[in-house]
Amino acid sequence: MCRHLAWLGRPRTLSALVTEPPSSLLVQSYAPRRQRYGTVNADGWGVGFFTPGRVQPARWRSARPLWGDPSFASVAPVVSSGCVVAAVRSATVGMPLEESAAAPFTDGRWLLSHNGRVDRAVLPPVRDAESTVDSALLAALVFDRGLDALGATVREVGAADPGARLNLLAADGTRLLATTWGDTLSALVTPDGTALASEPWDDDPRWADVPDHSLVEVTPDGLTLTPLP
Repeated sequence: MCRHLAWLGRPRTLSALVTEPPSSLLVQSYAPRRQRYGTVNADGWGVGFFTPGRVQPARWRSARPLWGDPSFASVAPVVSSGCVVAAVRSATVGMPLEESAAAPFTDGRWLLSHNGRVDRAVLPPVRDAESTVDSALLAALVFDRGLDALGATVREVGAADPGARLNLLAADGTRLLATTWGDTLSALVTPDGTALASEPWDDDPRWADVPDHSLVEVTPDGLTLTPLP
């Protein structure tokens, strides 16, 4: 159910993060290596990034497969950012295929991606959701509760729907927040910055798997893990 990644560090081009690595998000859209649910991620994609002097992130999303969008391939090498969230989508059965359903979602300050699924019936009513899909409703709930309550929100939703998979990945331009709850996440810490991804984009031995039921925070000072009981 989807693959996503985030980067915080020295500016990198979108192509260096999304399309160029040997097992990039582009490759993961049709040949993921660690995906437990679904086989391809062809139901849309999205990239969000922050630019200096602008609080609101920029986004580029589509309901088409990432491999079928030559416009992104032509622009990605010339757009750089020090904070990026990107995702490719495998839609939950019964959910609409539309651009507004593709992560990352935003409240005007944060970017948020959801890798997983949740029963929409367990989510409390929310306003300003970008779509009716489960991921958009969950994102709106997180935005409503506040990102500082991300761990508590995930625990609450996970208790209401024991079958939910709640891997969330968020960024505000200065930090990354992520949860692992039923699916994979790996971290790569380098002198240039830190990446979080559903699966490693290459075979660099510095990639480390994040334990399930964890809250991850990345700042310029480093990475911290907090268990989510």
